[in-house]
Amino acid sequence: MKISDIKTYVIGTPWRNLTLVRVRTDEGLEGIGEARMLNHTDALLGYLNEAAPNHILGRDPFNIEDLVQHMYRHDFARAGEIAMSAIATIEMACWDIQGKALNLPVYKLLGGAVRDKIKAYANGWYTVERTPEEFHAAAKKVVEKGYRALKFDPFGAGFYELEREEKLRSLSLVEAVRDAVGPEVEILIEMHGRFNPATAIALSRELERFEPSWVEEPVPPENAAALKKAAEQINIPIATGERIHTRYDFREVIESQAADYLQADIAHFGGILETKKLAAWAESYYILMAPHNVGGPVSTAAALHFAASTPNFKIQEHFNDFADEWVKTATPGNPEVIDGYFALPDKPGLGVTLNEEVIAQHPRENVFFDLFKENWERRQALH
Repeated sequence: MKISDIKTYVIGTPWRNLTLVRVRTDEGLEGIGEARMLNHTDALLGYLNEAAPNHILGRDPFNIEDLVQHMYRHDFARAGEIAMSAIATIEMACWDIQGKALNLPVYKLLGGAVRDKIKAYANGWYTVERTPEEFHAAAKKVVEKGYRALKFDPFGAGFYELEREEKLRSLSLVEAVRDAVGPEVEILIEMHGRFNPATAIALSRELERFEPSWVEEPVPPENAAALKKAAEQINIPIATGERIHTRYDFREVIESQAADYLQADIAHFGGILETKKLAAWAESYYILMAPHNVGGPVSTAAALHFAASTPNFKIQEHFNDFADEWVKTATPGNPEVIDGYFALPDKPGLGVTLNEEVIAQHPRENVFFDLFKENWERRQALH
């Protein structure tokens, strides 16, 4: 069996474009991969266009390790977000092909299940005005949908520091959410790498009374020493890693034990197997995995197979019940979240299929998403 063709599709929404990659073999089997590139869709498409004849076409989709190593090692340039995302889309698709060829869900090819359901948390639910009343009402809807955990960034367009008025406003939003969901539901506080260590530490002390399960990306991702400085004085568990794209770039974070949860995004980290390697390394330090996932159903499917088969998994991020819920119809097949959990996937491969009719109805949009712009949380067109 050889890879004979690659085709890309871009699904557009007002705030994100999702790139789907269909990999087809000479025996008629096909698999799907996906990545949500934040403002870099053309770069991903360009990489795949150049990589296909040199690295991908003609290769055996069962030789995933060889294919990934070839794409990673033979470009000479240091792999970053673009290359690792492209590798991930092809890698996911190859797992999908393998599962279909063997009539098995992908997680059964990764060592089998270590749990019988997968805990999820909601994101993308707070597309409302930044008032306590609006956040309270939106959080209620998340719990009504059955989720037992939810994440949000209450800090507006904050960068490095917050003025006192803005700090108090942000804390009032967290207070409103905790009041809405009660003491038993997990809240996860996203900082999006906004703050310097001093501000991250001060805000985290204020947040302690709301008992969040973690603070995420308290400082920008480039400086592991700054993260370590913050971690030493923050009493809440720390999650980070969505903007770290190789195992090598995680080394300082892991070895300094500056984080409690690693959030590598499978769609930007070279795929499922590479993320499994990171998880095995992290487990040696008793660090848990909580993969970042702002993608559509294919990225979610890959994450579910990873979660099903990874012992040190904590919880899975999920956007598509609240932001652009229709995207689930573009590549249907995933289990739904029920009472806060996904069931294990039970279909061959990744378990999702392409619906080209839905994809055609939602062409690529001219989107530039800016997390440091006022009202970004509305997730509306920010061109």
